[in-house]
This record gives sequence, structure tokens and C-alpha cells, in this order.
Amino acid sequence: MEQITGRVHDVLASCSGDMEAARAELIKMAIPDVMTLLKASRVGGRYEHSEFPPTQEILKKKSQKGADEIWEGRPKWRNPELFAAAKRGEEIEVTALDMNAAYLSAMKAWLPIGQLREDTSGVHDPKKAGVHLITPADWDHADLPNPLGNRMEPGELWVSESTLRLLLDCARQGLADAPVIHRSLVSGASEALLEKLRRALAESRKTALAAGDDLTVAYVKAMYSKFVSTIGESSANRELRRPDWMHIIRAKAFANLWMKAHKAHKAGLQVVEISGTDELHVVGDWRPVFPEGRDLSQVKEKNTYVLGGKR
Repeated sequence: MEQITGRVHDVLASCSGDMEAARAELIKMAIPDVMTLLKASRVGGRYEHSEFPPTQEILKKKSQKGADEIWEGRPKWRNPELFAAAKRGEEIEVTALDMNAAYLSAMKAWLPIGQLREDTSGVHDPKKAGVHLITPADWDHADLPNPLGNRMEPGELWVSESTLRLLLDCARQGLADAPVIHRSLVSGASEALLEKLRRALAESRKTALAAGDDLTVAYVKAMYSKFVSTIGESSANRELRRPDWMHIIRAKAFANLWMKAHKAHKAGLQVVEISGTDELHVVGDWRPVFPEGRDLSQVKEKNTYVLGGKR
């Protein structure tokens, strides 16, 4: 945290107090700075992670602007029954909720430590993590989004650790059958690899929000968002190449959003829509279900609107 506040102080001083110039400078420094923080956070760590393990074919982009073969489960869902009712003229009052710092929360995820190795046992080992070729079970809940996101094609697909754990959790809760695992590429794993880094960023963000320090909030956001977006195959980050981590963290953000939707549904709210990493639209009194605020464990109300009604 001291490194974060020290950097903001130094840059603001070098920009003679010009907030906009300091913001631009800090955002430019975000990638090397967050990598320095990662290294500092791993000193004395129990595991030494591989920074440049060989990349498996399924994790390689097919072209410079193309994608690899991992499905992250990004949600884009609307409740068909509620939208049909709105079309018939029913008025439905909806609240749009915003999840705070979704990618920062998602850094608490099971990440593989070393090089991914093939496992064809078809059994998920909770002490390992990686990517998995699965056939998902059918999803039969019209009032709840599919935890796989907006995938339309049936059959096998590659998913990351976060998506597989979510699907297995849904199976344990009796929401669907467990997916069939055909093949896995995994390594020994830890949920704590990024925990010191995540906590430093989260505490710095919390302190800055309480102080109305928008400059530090923007700097922290640039660090965690750019960390996630550049640790795959990006020329912007030369210090770490872990496309498996990138997919797992991104998929964890989507899984966290789905879990919020499921929590709302279990509490008796109607889920209207979920999309991206942070948008959840509900019908009903949400405040007894979710704490309100800007902290990581809280949600913000973006706006309320009426769906449907007489034209």
C-alpha cells in the first residue's frame, strides 16, 4: 500500500499538482507498477509460480486479433418470461445493480502454479487448476441464466477452472447434472497466489474511496484491469505470460456475477438480466439481500426503470 500511495504522491508532485496529467502518467505506469507489486507480494511465498511456461495449443490465439479455444462463460441473458410479460403491456419496475471492481474480486481464484500437464482421468482434482474439455449438462431453468453464459452451440467445449468449479457447484446444489470431463490440462494450484497483491489493491482502493481520492482509485483500477488483460499473449506485458491465468480470472468475474444472480433468485427477487462482468437487473427489494456501497463485497444501484407498460 505504501508503494501505491508513494507512487501517486511522486507523480502528482512531478506534474505540479495537475490531476489530469498525473492520471495519464499513472495509467501509463500501471502495467510495470502492478508487476513490481506482484513480485514484492510473492517474496517469501510458499510457491514459486512459472512466469513463462510453454503455452498449450488451445491457449494460443489463432491470429493476432483472433481468440484461442477457451470459453469464459461471459453472461448476456434476459429473462424470457419477464420480457414477454412486458411486451404484453405489464409494467415491471426494475433496479439495475452494479458490482464493484469485478476483476479485482476475481483475482481470488484457483490458479495453476506451474506448467499445465495432461490429465485424462475425467475426475476433477480440487487441488489442481487449469483448463478442461467438457460436455456440459442441459440447463432447465428459464428464470435463471445458464452459468455457461450465452453459449448457443451444444457439445464439447474448453472451459477454464473457474467455469468448471461453478458448474460442479451447480451440480452439488441440484440445479443440473455435473459436466462430463473428457480431458484436462492442469497443474498444482493455489487460491492465494495473487492474494497479497489483491488485498493491497483492495485496501488502497477502499482508503482512497473514503478520502475522495479519485486519482488513486483510477490508478488502482488501471493496475488490476491491465494486469488481467495483459498477462495472456500481450506485447504490453513482457514479464508474465499466463493465458491460463487470464482466462481463469476473467471467468471467475463472470462466475461471481452468476452467483450474485443466483443469490438474488434464492432470496425471492426476480432476475431480469445479467451481462458483462458487473450488471445485474432485478425486480424486488434488493437491499436486504445485498449490502449497498462501493466496497468489494457491496453493490451499487445504477438506476431504476420500468420495463413494458402501455405504449
